[in-house]
Amino acid sequence: MDQERKSRLIGFAALTITILIWSAWIVYTRQGMRHAMPLSVLILVRMAVPAAVLAPVIWRTGIFGSGRPFLPLLLILSAGVPHIWLSAVGLTHAPSSDYAALVPGTMPVFVAVLAALFFKERLGWIRSLGLVCSFLGVIAITWRSLSAADADANFGHVVFLMAGLNYAIFTLAFRKSGLTPVEAAGFVSFWSLLMVLPFGLMPAIEHVRAGYGSDVIFQAILQGVLSNLIALVTYSEGVRRLGASKAAAFAALVPVGATLLAIPILGEWPDASAVAGVILASFGVLLASGILAARARVTA
Repeated sequence: MDQERKSRLIGFAALTITILIWSAWIVYTRQGMRHAMPLSVLILVRMAVPAAVLAPVIWRTGIFGSGRPFLPLLLILSAGVPHIWLSAVGLTHAPSSDYAALVPGTMPVFVAVLAALFFKERLGWIRSLGLVCSFLGVIAITWRSLSAADADANFGHVVFLMAGLNYAIFTLAFRKSGLTPVEAAGFVSFWSLLMVLPFGLMPAIEHVRAGYGSDVIFQAILQGVLSNLIALVTYSEGVRRLGASKAAAFAALVPVGATLLAIPILGEWPDASAVAGVILASFGVLLASGILAARARVTA
């Protein structure tokens, strides 16, 4: 097996882990919001764990990063507290299946547009077709909510789109930052923890005293260890090995996992349109990720 193919396989494996964690994060974050866990507590436990675990990395690289300071600042603003706040606020107004479609589902489109505008990246017709299929799948998944014209849900949809654009910026900024995946995770977590600590520490203590200590521990594992440590590292590794546009295309698979998990955990059943959208979005990822093109080169 040549090195290029091995690198691609590692990238695909890293992104598969990312998709599984993101899917679980979406469903259980909505469950946490339903159980009246303060948003500041959710963000605090998400940032505290990786900041503590990656403290040696932060110490080595420095709290201000290296190289161009503007790019690390973009990482903090796009993958830190602002992104989590947008995601959690949206989840209080719209179903988790809509989040799965409108945030990771539209992120590949945002990445492709931004990459074309700022870096003159060319996608080719196969990957462009894949992005179109993914986008149509996203619309199909959210069609029930969109057609219902529910003002509360529509507000959540707008917030979700802002979160999708936010993480698209992180995808491109990380690619140009020169940081490793672990360094990026530590850098984002450290500064995000400083931002949320004054607002989240006392509510977290009160939440534990009120008898919700097990909920805090569960969310610390899900939010901190899995989502903001492991998933951030694996996603960044996928971006490093496959490129920003190809890695972002995998995010359109999140609606599949989140929609399926929402059935037993939240009791949210998808309709026929959502099922069709999941299939279409998955097919779009197959095209937009470049997997078919890579296999065609191998067999040629």
